Amino acid sequence: MTDPTATARWGLTIPLIGVPLAEHADVVRALPDFGYTDVWSAETNGADAFTPLTLAAVWEPTLRLGTAIVPVFTRGPALIAMSAAALAAAAPGRFVLGLGASSPVIVGGWNGIEFDRPYQRSRDVLRVVRAALAGERVDGEFDSFTIRRFKLEQAPQPAPRIALAALRGQMLRLAGREADGAILNWLASTDVPQCVNAIGNPDTEVIARIFVCPTDDAEYARAVGRMLISTYLTVPAYAAFHDWLGRGERLAAMHAAWAAGDRAGAAAAIPDDVVDELVVHGSPEACREHVERYAAAGVDTPVLAVLPTAAGPTDLQLLRRLGRS
Repeated sequence: MTDPTATARWGLTIPLIGVPLAEHADVVRALPDFGYTDVWSAETNGADAFTPLTLAAVWEPTLRLGTAIVPVFTRGPALIAMSAAALAAAAPGRFVLGLGASSPVIVGGWNGIEFDRPYQRSRDVLRVVRAALAGERVDGEFDSFTIRRFKLEQAPQPAPRIALAALRGQMLRLAGREADGAILNWLASTDVPQCVNAIGNPDTEVIARIFVCPTDDAEYARAVGRMLISTYLTVPAYAAFHDWLGRGERLAAMHAAWAAGDRAGAAAAIPDDVVDELVVHGSPEACREHVERYAAAGVDTPVLAVLPTAAGPTDLQLLRRLGRS
């Protein structure tokens, strides 16, 4: 771990599923009293990565704000740097820019951009954005693009920390060498040491998004988990990640059904124990204790992604029970 106080961090993914963004003001303001220190956004097919954090910066001036993640393909490096500089200036010292490759579906299927050489693109964007946020002029040819004489009009002080979403050894090592943090996703608490070892730098903050379904109805939680797992872990990068983690054989039937076009069969083929490893469920108190195991294994900042239960969208009472207050 990077810091003896790091386990005091406790994050929440916003926006909450099923809660309109405009109704998050009271939620965000309540979080510090519940023991939360961070809010982190996501960017798939809902809100963009920056807008929820911009609102949160105004609603609650003590929370740390992080993107997890801004895709490196769907915006140019200069635009990423400008957006990051604006949020860092609005919340000095409280913003972490999380970058990542994203996926072929999001980049190519939804945005019409070629998903080519994700490692090189991630590395090049990381380098350009870091230099730009430090106030440097960026000019030159990189492996995945060319930049001509870009310099931020006003670099933020201080420059924000930058984290890189990483799966498997090569990207994890890049995060350890060149980023301030590594963002992990879709892993069990028992997988954390393997990832930390691959990062190889004790000064790199380890951030993990952890899917939490706070319900005692195990069958409901597993049904939700199977749907999500079959959607995410069939993406090539995540499939390779779980092969690397040693879970490939247990997911083979899911992949076979998915390749055959049988989406329902793919979800049904996921064993209960795999769902239980990757989706935290049970009472809110049991979920909180399970998330603590990620911290004990080497995660500096656990970030809860709370899934709706049969009772409806997440409310303040539930967030309090999941918090660290």
